[in-house]
Amino acid sequence: MSIPSWAKRIYRRVREQFLRIPETPRSLIVSALFLCGAYLASGILINHTGGENNSALVFVLAVVMISLLTEGYAYGIVSSIIGGFCINFFFMVPYAAFSLSYAGYPVAMISMVAISCVVCALTTRTKNQRAEAIRQEKRTKSLYELNERLNAEKAAIQLESARETIRGNILRAVSHDLRTPLTAISGAASVLLSSEEIAQSEKNLSLVQDIKSDADALIAMVENLLSITKIRDGTMPLNKQEEMLEEVAGDALLTIRRRFPDFPIALNLSEDILYLPMEPMLIKQVIVNLLENAIRHSGDREHIQLHLFRQDDWAVVEVRDRGRGISPEVSRAVQSGRQLTDNLSGDSSRGMGIGLSVCQSIIKAHGGFFAAGNNPEGGAVFRFGLPMEEIKDE
Repeated sequence: MSIPSWAKRIYRRVREQFLRIPETPRSLIVSALFLCGAYLASGILINHTGGENNSALVFVLAVVMISLLTEGYAYGIVSSIIGGFCINFFFMVPYAAFSLSYAGYPVAMISMVAISCVVCALTTRTKNQRAEAIRQEKRTKSLYELNERLNAEKAAIQLESARETIRGNILRAVSHDLRTPLTAISGAASVLLSSEEIAQSEKNLSLVQDIKSDADALIAMVENLLSITKIRDGTMPLNKQEEMLEEVAGDALLTIRRRFPDFPIALNLSEDILYLPMEPMLIKQVIVNLLENAIRHSGDREHIQLHLFRQDDWAVVEVRDRGRGISPEVSRAVQSGRQLTDNLSGDSSRGMGIGLSVCQSIIKAHGGFFAAGNNPEGGAVFRFGLPMEEIKDE
């Protein structure tokens, strides 16, 4: 027979209200209720069993329940003593009087109190062991869940590492396949430039020069991509040399102005000379890519700025624009160092940019930092910093 739902609801409400009572008053109420209940039950049993006295058993059961429902040993032991006096006073001859004069009374009372105390101690210990087992189970469950999360994170890292390896292999294969035809195009353009027929036509000469320039730029890009894959794999150390960052930035700016002559870019230099160890070709490519990214994706044609300055022990490069800004996804990805997808990385539509994700790898390989955000006045700000002195591994 199932318990009615209304009875369950009443029980839950009463239990919730009772548990809101502070621990000490709650334990006192529990002890008083069970002792009163034992008194009433003993009286009823004596009246209905023809005077047979089972009060000691009833009070022992009350002590057991008090020990289970209260904290510590104190309430159970005190209840045992009170129970012993109640039995002597109410349920042993002479009734309604406390007496130890009858033979066996002292031994019976002391035995009853001792038994109650032992039962109380055993019950409390069992309750504590059960509570400890529950706590241990919760700790074990927490450790298991933590282990599952760590295993999931480890699997995700391994999967990302495998994906990165595949991407690197594909990138190397594509770069090798592109290098040969690009070299052929550049060589053919050089031959054409030496031709008198081409030299006689200013239009054709300009066209062939642009073809050779773009082919050379693509060859340099392919070489950089190959270098980046090796840097990521740890198979190629950076060939750093002391360079002036201003000269590297100037070369990058010339490259951009040649590709995008209609986009004016302001160069702001600090008073400090930024002379530091770097791989100049790679750092130039980072600056070129950031400027190209600003031109192609910001929508700003007039306010693109390139800033170079020193901040403590860092040489900092900033590219600012007044365009649409960047999305929160790009900002979060850059701040966390997560690899960016192609549609977010700012790769150019012609495939000439190496992307923000590759810029991150280059700067990280130099021991620097890379950041992106939105300018409060509008537009995006991309910044990277390089250490002014070589950081040596200890």
